[in-house]
Amino acid sequence: MLAASLALSLVAPLAHAHGSGHHARKAFDPATAEQTPFGIAGDPAKVTRTIKISMGDDMRFAPDKIKIRRGETVRFIVTNKGQMLHEMVIGTPEELQEHAALMKKFPEMEHDEPHMAHVKAGTSEELVWNFNKPGQFQFACLVPGHFEAGMSGTISVIER
Repeated sequence: MLAASLALSLVAPLAHAHGSGHHARKAFDPATAEQTPFGIAGDPAKVTRTIKISMGDDMRFAPDKIKIRRGETVRFIVTNKGQMLHEMVIGTPEELQEHAALMKKFPEMEHDEPHMAHVKAGTSEELVWNFNKPGQFQFACLVPGHFEAGMSGTISVIER
């Protein structure tokens, strides 16, 4: 599923390219929200918790371990304290590894999914996600070389 959506993004560019300037996040639309193994796009009007995450050129996220109760809609405020582009992408470990490999092959690949926040140096972006599936998931920066340098974290979604 992820490979197909990433391959489609190579053919049909969306709103953002790595390294480009402005990022316009699409408005939440429940009719087009797609269920994933790690949750579904969250409705900003139904946020139950806000979590601030910072990232930087040391290739680390703070915090890098997050616990969430199943059913929570979380607003992540993702701040890039570095001098280069970073991103936060939520997914399963397998999907993130697959996406990281594609990013190496196609570093200018265009995509804009609700589980991704691309954050220019010195700015912040918001990502709203509903964690409706329990499990162990990850978030990572998939800019080529960053994931390999250890820029990732874990999300534990537990039953209520």
